[in-house]
Amino acid sequence: MPFHLYYWPTIQGRGEFVRLALEAAGADYVDVARMPESAGMGVPALMQIMQGDGARPPLAPPFLVEGDLLIAQTANILQHLAPRLGLVPADEPSRLWAHQLQLTVTDFVKEVHDTHHPIASSLYYEDQVPEAKRRTKIFLAERVAKHLGYFERVLAKNGGRHMVGTALSYVDLSMFQLVAGMRYAFPRAMAAYEPAIPLLVALHDTVQAHPRVAAYLASPRRIPFNEKGIFRRYPELDS
Repeated sequence: MPFHLYYWPTIQGRGEFVRLALEAAGADYVDVARMPESAGMGVPALMQIMQGDGARPPLAPPFLVEGDLLIAQTANILQHLAPRLGLVPADEPSRLWAHQLQLTVTDFVKEVHDTHHPIASSLYYEDQVPEAKRRTKIFLAERVAKHLGYFERVLAKNGGRHMVGTALSYVDLSMFQLVAGMRYAFPRAMAAYEPAIPLLVALHDTVQAHPRVAAYLASPRRIPFNEKGIFRRYPELDS
């Protein structure tokens, strides 16, 4: 049976890290909320699970259904999928290390989100622009170097080609998404910073050229970056 991925149908968001893993592995999956409501799918199917009376309900998407399993939280989903998709080494130390790195990705993604929503997710960006400018200034000056610099060092320590092990892993795919997202949201800042992370840039290019990933990126299944997701382009923030 195919995996059933539940995430919002119009944004990449946190679900994109899972989509990339499924696509890179050539997995059979259904992106449920992007399917027709007439087929019992779409956003109503997602909301039905979130608002249902299941024993282990998810707080928010993304979540994955595989048979009787329902798994939420991006890093948790990827930890479950990766051994099944061949996207992590088989030994336990490597699997734990990959999960640790993905949790660090989660931390960084939250900081990216908070550049445009530093006060509350329930408010529009336009309601918190002064605070967003202040938050983003610190983010670009301090937090980007802390996180991307850390990932660059990890990559260097592992030989410079892969984040974990000696083959493509889900952490490599997440590094691609981070670089691509930062380039979209902060093109000026990233152009200035990329000379400091040459290995991550090269890894981004390698993942982008992977046959299945390249086919996905060129297809309508890849939702374009937009100002509804995590990585948003507001020129006034990109200083």
